[in-house]
Amino acid sequence: MKVNNVFYIGLGSNLGDRKTNLSTAIKFIKTFAKIIKKSSIYETEPVGYKKQNNFLNMVASVSTKFAPIELTEKLRKIEKNMGRTRRIKNGPRTIDIDILLCNKEIIDLRSLKIPHPRMHKRNFVLTPLSEIAPNSIHPKYKKNIRTLLSSLKNPEKITLWTKKK
Repeated sequence: MKVNNVFYIGLGSNLGDRKTNLSTAIKFIKTFAKIIKKSSIYETEPVGYKKQNNFLNMVASVSTKFAPIELTEKLRKIEKNMGRTRRIKNGPRTIDIDILLCNKEIIDLRSLKIPHPRMHKRNFVLTPLSEIAPNSIHPKYKKNIRTLLSSLKNPEKITLWTKKK
């Protein structure tokens, strides 16, 4: 019997109808994974490439039979189907979907890194993740999400956009 994997995924959008883009991505994910929890939606300024619109970000926990690499392929397909292009590093996007955590695993492949290699530095990831999984442990740093969030040195500005239902 194949056991389901539990993933935490981050979603972001800063092109078009950002909230609809997040909702559409969640609907696509529901076709192959069970949504366990969803965070509120937060608005954040862009990181890296600054000449673009603010992002809406959220985190969801999902359960699926797929292995991490298989889930990554499915998430990339959703991004592509929703019009995501990868022209500028950290550039504008209709949708961005990243695996943040998978069970308690550390995966270090060229094409996939779990936990997400920069999640511990990003307020736009840690704030929504802390909302739904404050006591989850980062497998590399051995600290819970709430602790990682409170130890951010210069967190980017983040504003609650829509409270979770």
